Amino acid sequence: MSSAYAGEGYAETLPQLRLEALRNALIWLTAFSGAFVFVEPSPYEVVASLTIIVFVVTGLSLRTEFLPLITLLILTNIGYALAVVQVITDTKAVIWVCVSAFLAATAVFYAAMLGSHTERRLYWLMRGYLAAAVVASALAIGGYFHLLGGLSETFLRYERARGPFNDPNVLGAFLVMPVLFEVRRVLVGNARTVLRSGAVLLILLAAMFLSFSRASWGQVAGCSLFLMAITFVTSRSASERTRIVMIAVLGAILIAAFIAALLSIHQVADLFKERASLEQSYDTGYLGRFGRYVLGMELALDRPLGIGPLQFAKIFPEDPHNAYLNAFMSGGWLTGVSYFTLTLLTVLTGFCYLGRTTPWQPLYHVVYAAYLGTIGESAIIDSDHWRHYFLQLGVLWGLIAATRRYHAGRAAPIG
Repeated sequence: MSSAYAGEGYAETLPQLRLEALRNALIWLTAFSGAFVFVEPSPYEVVASLTIIVFVVTGLSLRTEFLPLITLLILTNIGYALAVVQVITDTKAVIWVCVSAFLAATAVFYAAMLGSHTERRLYWLMRGYLAAAVVASALAIGGYFHLLGGLSETFLRYERARGPFNDPNVLGAFLVMPVLFEVRRVLVGNARTVLRSGAVLLILLAAMFLSFSRASWGQVAGCSLFLMAITFVTSRSASERTRIVMIAVLGAILIAAFIAALLSIHQVADLFKERASLEQSYDTGYLGRFGRYVLGMELALDRPLGIGPLQFAKIFPEDPHNAYLNAFMSGGWLTGVSYFTLTLLTVLTGFCYLGRTTPWQPLYHVVYAAYLGTIGESAIIDSDHWRHYFLQLGVLWGLIAATRRYHAGRAAPIG
């Protein structure tokens, strides 16, 4: 990819080129390590810490455009810190708060590191994420069909593929953004790109399907439609719009045939039938998932400081399975309001830049669509510590700021 915009066109010395090559490698490795979250703290924390340290030591700027992001993340974590005092003897709760603060810092890092060499760094970040998704998918598929010998069970949970994650639902959610990345390439790429990306897409979709995560199925369907609509609207060519429609129809037929082939396997079909039901036993009833939402909201009104992290399941049968409710429960009103405000602000601000033409506009569309899916799924699942959520959040803010500077630079008078 080419350099991003004005300010990156200067001649770089050999030491600078080597330093930037190291930074790009660390960006790739950080995104790649995000797929291996089977303990907490995870390998991702180690790699991300090293990457942040290298960037800070060698030069990393925080711009004023990030003030809303930084302020709301700080307020969110202050709420967690105040709430955990109630359960300070609970070691797991304390660790949970520390991990939350670290993940918030990664969001700021992703935003800041895109301040220069935007297009190039974004490229390496997405390539690392895509590589992680392919490896995670291969492990998930291999584990599900017991192709990995004694290791197969390691990548399964409740007979569902989970890959190198703790939970099948997280695997499914993690794969959404790389699926969208490949969908975008299939829509506008040349014949070779379509074939290559199509093959990768089938691998990712197979793993997502075998995770039997209903939320990720719905998320990828809705996000794909949104991405196709945005791509169609922002396309400058009538022939490209026609091509998008044709490929979308053909792709839907091929994916349907692929899923039908998977469903022809008895083991897959039985679990699909069970998971496809809209009413699961743990969703309904007084203390079911949706019943807990009501009870939790009532409790939140009486507890301004919340009840502390990881305490909800000690009162009710399970965790909240709602990131917005969990914010109020784990960090009180301060965290709940800050978390919701940050989500709403990111959606509205991000939407305003969808039509701005930049070298990274296609990837911006992918990240924005994926973020919409993540915050939508957060209403029915605990996404508070999803590493890819903070990556999407930080990248969006970084690209918003970069887009502003890109257009300001082009509008500036010469001489």
